[in-house]
Amino acid sequence: GIVLVAINPYEQLPIYEQDVIYAYSGQNMGDMDPHIFAVAEEAYKQMARDEKNQSIIVSGESGAGKTVSAKYAMRFFATVGGSASETNIEAKVLASSPIMEAIGNAKTTRNDNSSRFGKYIQIGFDKRYHIIGANMRTYLLEKSRVVFQAEDERNYHIFYQLCASASLPEFKELALSK
Repeated sequence: GIVLVAINPYEQLPIYEQDVIYAYSGQNMGDMDPHIFAVAEEAYKQMARDEKNQSIIVSGESGAGKTVSAKYAMRFFATVGGSASETNIEAKVLASSPIMEAIGNAKTTRNDNSSRFGKYIQIGFDKRYHIIGANMRTYLLEKSRVVFQAEDERNYHIFYQLCASASLPEFKELALSK
């Protein structure tokens, strides 16, 4: 298959904006510079042409930008599907990421927002190739972080968010007080 090596620049670059999505949409692999949008476009075209499921595997070390790359691929699919005016499924799929990050991400010595679990995201498309839903599964959850963190690392973000919200009335029944 196709392999793309991406490097996390640790800053926002203008190479992931809407106009870049449209530039890669409809292009053949290799016609433009290597990019996550080129990989997403190739998978999207093969899905439509061959009517077969496609997979994009995003792999790398902690802090390599795997989660961000997956978000960019999902944004590409939501944009090229052109169904945003018909449904808000795309927005829901993209909006679920911050919730997943709170539950499964933590500060590590290499990354302030490091995903501590693997994700399998299955995106469903209709016959017009518009996103109609998604299913996200997690695996290999780093359970040790719940009871121990290395020096300069933190527990999962949700722990600190719950602690900060402990005084809110809706959280009283959770008995989060000291």
